[in-house]
Amino acid sequence: MWLIARRTLASGWAGLLATLLAMLLSVGLMSGALHFALRAQAAATGSDAAEYARADVIVRAAADGRPGIEIARLASVPGVAAVAGDASVPVTVVGTGGAPVTAPAGGTTSLRPWITDPRLNAYHLVSGRAPAGDGEIVVLRHVAEAGDLAAGSTATLLLAEGTRTVTVVGVATVEGLGTVATGDVVLAAPETVRRAAGLPEGRWQALWVKAAPGTGAATLRDGLRSRPGAEAVTVLTSAAVRREQSGELAAMGFSLGGTVGMLAVIAMFVGMFVVSGTFGALVRQRTRTLALLAAIGARPRQIRRLIRLEALAVGVVAADGGVPAGYGVSHVLTWLLARDGYDVSAGETRLGWIAVAVPFVLGVATAWFAAGRAARRAAGVAPVEALRATAVDAPGGPRRIRGALGVLALSGVGFGPAVAVAFDEPPGADRTVGIVVLVLIGVMIAFSALAMLTPLFVGPLGGLVGRLAVLAGGEPGRLARAAIVRNPTRVASAAGTLMLGVMMVASTGALSSSVQERFRQAGDATVRAEYVIAGDGGVPLPGDAAALAARVPGVTAAVGLTGTGAELLPGPGPEGWKGPERREEPSEGEDPDEAEPVVLEVTGAAQVGAVLRLGGRPWEPRPGRIALTSSVMEANGIRTGQRITLRGPSGEAALIVAHRYHDPSHMVADQALVHPSEMARLDARAPTTAVLVRGAASAAVLERALAAVPAVRVHDRDSYVRAAAASQVRGLGLLYGFIAMALLISLSGMATTVFLGVTERTREFGMLGAVGVTARQIRSIVRWEAVTVVLLGLLLGLGAAAGTMALLRGLTGSSFIRVAMPPWLLVLVAGGAVAIVFVTTAMPARRAAAVPVLEATRM
Repeated sequence: MWLIARRTLASGWAGLLATLLAMLLSVGLMSGALHFALRAQAAATGSDAAEYARADVIVRAAADGRPGIEIARLASVPGVAAVAGDASVPVTVVGTGGAPVTAPAGGTTSLRPWITDPRLNAYHLVSGRAPAGDGEIVVLRHVAEAGDLAAGSTATLLLAEGTRTVTVVGVATVEGLGTVATGDVVLAAPETVRRAAGLPEGRWQALWVKAAPGTGAATLRDGLRSRPGAEAVTVLTSAAVRREQSGELAAMGFSLGGTVGMLAVIAMFVGMFVVSGTFGALVRQRTRTLALLAAIGARPRQIRRLIRLEALAVGVVAADGGVPAGYGVSHVLTWLLARDGYDVSAGETRLGWIAVAVPFVLGVATAWFAAGRAARRAAGVAPVEALRATAVDAPGGPRRIRGALGVLALSGVGFGPAVAVAFDEPPGADRTVGIVVLVLIGVMIAFSALAMLTPLFVGPLGGLVGRLAVLAGGEPGRLARAAIVRNPTRVASAAGTLMLGVMMVASTGALSSSVQERFRQAGDATVRAEYVIAGDGGVPLPGDAAALAARVPGVTAAVGLTGTGAELLPGPGPEGWKGPERREEPSEGEDPDEAEPVVLEVTGAAQVGAVLRLGGRPWEPRPGRIALTSSVMEANGIRTGQRITLRGPSGEAALIVAHRYHDPSHMVADQALVHPSEMARLDARAPTTAVLVRGAASAAVLERALAAVPAVRVHDRDSYVRAAAASQVRGLGLLYGFIAMALLISLSGMATTVFLGVTERTREFGMLGAVGVTARQIRSIVRWEAVTVVLLGLLLGLGAAAGTMALLRGLTGSSFIRVAMPPWLLVLVAGGAVAIVFVTTAMPARRAAAVPVLEATRM
């Protein structure tokens, strides 16, 4: 069997070339997804919080508004060898080219002090020197590379209080790596950072402590916890802090890896679908050969093994080329995601055996299992088939329907949990994402069932196309109709791969268009400001941006929006909110009084009526008051008039819930709204996300007023709404890249199927030429069959896409998902399908017309 398989592959390599390309791309996608996931994980975990590598204990100040920890308190404590102060101030670095530096893997960039004590300093200078005074900084290697900075370069820092121009005096690494677990770090002189953090002299947000020789980290931790006043601080070993920070970001990396893993599953599904279709076409083409093998004594098991061996050979060759191609795919995915503001380039590319062996095995296994159906069909070829001139297959209605129903039942593994999540989980982004992922799993399985039923639709649709062909083309149309009806499986194979491409493009395009259009509509209804000042690429603005805009002549309102995250706590007094009700019984070993903390996205603004139109009664922020959205109040059982407490990075604030509102855009103040004075209590360094302006004469006037502030863009209302709507669907670039590659795989499979279909009918075309059919008429026959492929692929593909959107809309209940597809998308998909099919059939049509008459006499 191996000798026969090898000879078949050697003689029919041209027919398998596109299949091999499709499999290579499929393996490359799987390999690239794995490499990308590993790289994202490495970027997310950073250097394992290695800035604490030389410290033994970390003492943190409580977030209660107190002015930090006094460093002198610990300097003389027994068992302490060295102490250094630490503070973290959010900052954005603008590099040499004027573009802001994006922190790796969704992390943050912070201004922190250069540790002068070598016993605690884990930073290593690779060039330059340490900062010695104001206006000097040292940057980590990732910041230097991303911002094109080096020792002696000039950079700009965007801080909450304003903009600073500084000189880079050195580049450093941490334990040999260019980032830390929280993202990027900019190092300045300790006193510079202390003043930027708003701390009194001698006080810090945290202290790094080095234990004296003979004193263990745990012993020192316990000793510091027992000292007077320890209740106002948190004392942890540095190892615990490293695990905490790395664990939080590792979860982010795993989440991204899981998303990419789902896309890799799509790649594997597309690869299996294409290989299954092309090997089915190969079996139909070799029906007479297989029948002759059966006639001379080959057992069905041997014939199955023959097809499997051919698939195995294709899988091995494709995997050999696909695994190294995965590194290129990983770089493309990294570039696509970086365009959406999530940079994982700081992670090192992994070259371990897992990154090589896993995609190789998956690629070979995909080819092996995909050829299973073709192998079973080959084993069922009867010896009498050797007498037929061409293969004739029947749709096999009842058996095919039973098989499709069985596969459709399996789709419940995705649809069932999606329904459970829809009924059990409260509305929100996490619920919507979970439903989308589960529906995607169910749709892929259900699509396989639809593909199994495709031959049943060929006959009626082929008859309709045939009648049109007869009217338009006469005898070639009649011959095309006969060929379509006689071999519905061959037409269905080509239509199936087109259907897959149409479904992927139509559903993805419809989802993206629906979400962005809904965001634009809601944004138009919410934003009343004539102009909006925002950071380039979504970076925070300096705190003085609103003041600069307010000085512009004619401006009647310049409202800066600040934002932070704050934990929702029960409020004081009898009228205070008592906390969220537990939705279910606590599990074994779980503390029944310990609830999952509720973190709100809090927006600060001095006034909103002049620049925003929020749902509900008009209301303006006031000190001591807070407005909450309806969804937050309903999810947590909060009523108007109750007192709540919010705990932010800088302290706590007890507030009265004074207003209930709704942000239809989900872009401006999606959960909570407070006065700037309350925002200062929660987060003294809360970043300014946007400045909304009314009354300015033009955008150019505002741009001149903010010319000294880098990385700032002035939008009119329409352009800001469009940009904000696009930012809400960030990450789709990654999805588009996967869809484009998967589409290329499916088109390769369709080209192979069409080519093999023409090759299978060599004798038929030769006989047509012998009886006087012209080359032009033979090309017309092939093209009319292509019309059937186009119609079948479009109808079923668009139907599957509409069904997917209907499921998503019904289960999520989101108004951002619409079933209707925009007309431009339908025109684009239909035009693309027609162009692709006729391009892929052009060469087979010419080949069919060029078949010599003598070919009809060969066996």
